Parts: sequence; structure tokens; C-alpha cells
Amino acid sequence: MKYIILIGDGMADYPLDELGGKTVLQNASTPNMDYMTKNGLAGLAINVPEGLPPGSDVANMSVMGYDPDVYYSGRAPLEAASMGIPLESNDVAFRCNLITLNDDHIADHSAGHITSEEAKELMEAIDLEIGTDELKFYPGISYRHLLVASNDLGAKADCTPPHDVIGGDRKEHMPKGEGSDVLSRLIEESIPILESHPVNEKRIKEGKNPANSIWFWGQGYAPSFRTFNELYGLTGSVISAVDLIKGLGIYAGLDVIEVPGATGYLDTNYVGKAEYAMESLKNRDIVVVHVEAPDEAGHMGDLDAKIQAVEDFDEKVVGTVLRAAKEDDEDYTVVVLPDHPTPIVLRTHTSDPVPFLVYSTLENDVDSVETFDEDAMKEGSLGTVRGCDIVQMLIDKAKQG
Repeated sequence: MKYIILIGDGMADYPLDELGGKTVLQNASTPNMDYMTKNGLAGLAINVPEGLPPGSDVANMSVMGYDPDVYYSGRAPLEAASMGIPLESNDVAFRCNLITLNDDHIADHSAGHITSEEAKELMEAIDLEIGTDELKFYPGISYRHLLVASNDLGAKADCTPPHDVIGGDRKEHMPKGEGSDVLSRLIEESIPILESHPVNEKRIKEGKNPANSIWFWGQGYAPSFRTFNELYGLTGSVISAVDLIKGLGIYAGLDVIEVPGATGYLDTNYVGKAEYAMESLKNRDIVVVHVEAPDEAGHMGDLDAKIQAVEDFDEKVVGTVLRAAKEDDEDYTVVVLPDHPTPIVLRTHTSDPVPFLVYSTLENDVDSVETFDEDAMKEGSLGTVRGCDIVQMLIDKAKQG
């Protein structure tokens, strides 16, 4: 038996007046997810335990079979692992977004989805001007970068994700608490450096959002993980364009597979991800495929883009995997789910349970659910489960035949 987990980041949503009271999943054309649901089992997954933030770090940790109450130590250390940045025991890693400020309000958490090439120039300028031996900046992908602070600096600071406060007054949401003075100073000092940088002058002339400030959040220490093989006795891989997911894979001892054209955005190489996933299973037991596009559309509050992202995920990822699995002599079990909702009306994550399906190429029991959406899955025979228990559930079902 081979296992495939397909994650449409942020796909779940709330009913929208623009869609006649339907959610994005209910409105979008998703024939492949609907087919798998009709010919499989359905349920709801709680991927964000009570008391933890509804971030993609917590939620995807659950989906990959790790209990966040046990393993979660912050988002940024996972991204550091993907970027090959070693962390000492007293190092604190911070996500460092490049954001857009407009009249001192947070206008865009992604600086117009700035290119990695532009962002690298800006982050190198930031590190040169305000970085020190104890405060090192590292360029990443698009708007997603890192700060590593030595000597436990800022570990206990209260830092707000910028996508949670779009439109909010910057000064009201600056870091607070122990160590926040240094973090706030760095943010303040970044603004004149970035505003006068040629990259931003060019972006403004082109009508694009400038990356005119940095913003810290998601900090933590390096976590201690048991490997996926130790937990479940399976070998596997992870496919994503996002450093967070790659870092989870690295800590889990999974192989990280790079797919050409995978961007972490609406223009990603959907089909390539699916094809590389199937290829990876020739010598591994499980693959986790993560697609960021629906989440990005949710953060933008762009309904049309989110519908398109969900439909692309269904057609190009789920559909490609389904066809390949049905044509192969190998037995496959496929799970499809979001990690968390990213509702259009909120433009940020929530901790609501999310729909999930389990489909097998073997002849198996099916339940009465026929469509993949938030409401229909409430009637699923799998009920409401902890997301971190799904992997073990798949293994147990395979053993039962």
C-alpha cells in the first residue's frame, strides 16, 4: 500500500453572500474530489488544537501526523531548517516578512508578492545596514524571510502575524513584551532603508506595492522531532514550494523533493507536483503534496482567485494523482484536505474543523457523502477526528484489509 496526502492550503471557507450562501468548495467545480468522496469515506479533521494559533505550521504538523501539543515550538525554526540555517540552543528564529505600509497602516502582508530576486536585494541591504553578529537576516522566497537572534532575544515577545491585521495601524500591532524593544527598533530602522532602495523606487513606478517595512512573527527555538519512520515505520517525501512545509519534512526525516516551477502562488506547477509525487512513490511509502495557492487567494480576499485555485488543485493535482493511481497495479490510499480555513471575509486563518476524504483504489466501504465540502462532510462516517491521528488511521485500515 502506498499513501498520498494532498493538502489544499486554506481551501475551506465560510458561506458567502456573493455565492448565494455557498462556500468556495461548494461553488467551485471539483469533480475529482467529489468522485473520491463518493467512492470513499468522509469526515472532519481538527488540525488546530485548542489553545494553539491557527497557523499553517500547527495545522500542517497535524496533517503530517505530529501532535502540535507535543512538537510545536514556532513557525520560523521550521523555515530555517528548509533554508539550511543551523540554530544553536539559544538562537531564536523569527519569520521576517517584507510588507507594504500605507500611511503607517499594514496594507499588504506580502508586498505585492514581491519576487525572490527583488526581495534578496532588499534583505541583503537590511542585513548590511542593521544586522549584527547577534541579529542575522536571511533572504528566503518572495516576501518570506528570516531573522535569527542570539541569546534568547525576543523569545517571549508577543508578535502579531501581519496577515492577521491587514488595514491595521502599524504602531498598534508592533511587538510587545520582553525583548520587543529591539524588534521594534529593527522595524523602525528598516523603513527608511527600504523606502529609498532602488528596488522599491522601480516597483512604485511600475504600480506595484513597495516592500517598505519588515515585520517579525512566528518565532521559536529549534524543535525536537521523532522521525516519521520512527513514528510510523514508513519512508516518505514532501513536495511544497513553501519553506515551512519543507522544514517540517526535514525535521520529520522525509525527503524534500523540488519541483521545477513550484512557486507557492497561483501560478505554481500543479501538474508537476502531482507527477513528481507519483514518481517519488516508486521507492517510498508515502508522499505529502502541499499547494499554497488557495491560502494566498484567501489572504488577498480575492474570491475569483480562490475559486480558480481550488479548481486548479482539483483538476491538476487531485485529478492527475487519481488517474495515475487508478492506472497503476499498486494499491493506493489517498487523503485530500485543507490544513485550515482561510475565509475570504476574514483574510486570515481560523481553527474550524476542515473536510477530509479517504479514498482507496481497493474495494472498500463507502459512506453516503457525495460532495467534498464543509457541510456535506459533517455526515461522513469517519466523524470528527484529530488531524494528527489520520496517518495512523490509514495504516490501521490498511492492516485490516
